[in-house]
Amino acid sequence: MTTPSPFRLDGKTVLISGAGGGIGQSLVKAFRDAGASVIGADREAHMLDGLDLTGQVLFDQSDPKATRAAIVRYLQQHGVPDAVVSNAGFTRAEHLGQVDDDVWASELAINLNGAYAMTDPIVTAMARRGTGSLVFISSVNALAHYGNPAYSAAKAGLIAYAKAIAVERGGEGVRANVICPGSVRTPAWDHRLAADPTLLDTVLPHYPLGRMVLPVEVANAAVFYSSNAASGITGTALPVDAGLTAGNLRFVDEVLRGK
Repeated sequence: MTTPSPFRLDGKTVLISGAGGGIGQSLVKAFRDAGASVIGADREAHMLDGLDLTGQVLFDQSDPKATRAAIVRYLQQHGVPDAVVSNAGFTRAEHLGQVDDDVWASELAINLNGAYAMTDPIVTAMARRGTGSLVFISSVNALAHYGNPAYSAAKAGLIAYAKAIAVERGGEGVRANVICPGSVRTPAWDHRLAADPTLLDTVLPHYPLGRMVLPVEVANAAVFYSSNAASGITGTALPVDAGLTAGNLRFVDEVLRGK
């Protein structure tokens, strides 16, 4: 008799927020390839067109109350998913001099408060059932400062929130982990590269692998975290960042190697 692979998710259902985005689409495909049924969540139905989904739920994560209400309705109608990937998020390219109260509030609303509103009812339902896995897509900005201070604060909050779930709900069978991507080569970069075709010449020297992360690499990490292969792992933050947070390659090259 063949032992099922612990990396497979056959018979499992996963809810993915921001499913229509660059990382989201790769998440949908990776989970489907692993055998899971996927519920896609995004702001509008057309954002989910063409995706291989079992179902969908619509909400604007910048509105936490509406987000929570949509999730509660979904749970009442369809039951609790086996895993959730909290992927929806948004940021601007900014520094402290560009941040004011409105910017700060809007960044925290979608990236932290909305993520909490989406997952909190699910965490409660998973704990009641006795099993479940959550994966939060955070950022290297949660681990060190690379600009975007409001976004960074929100994404760091996701790590604290995931650790709270891991500690307080672990005894009820709920796991929570975080993925911290570096720069991911999604279509969101297209307009920046169109405006400055040399931009990567500035960006890539910071990455030891010499390239950006691919969306599928983030998705594969999320599949792992959601699978039985990671059954003993909770409360962790995993950089998927082409080596960015391992150290300062540019310092080594410019100061020590003299390049």
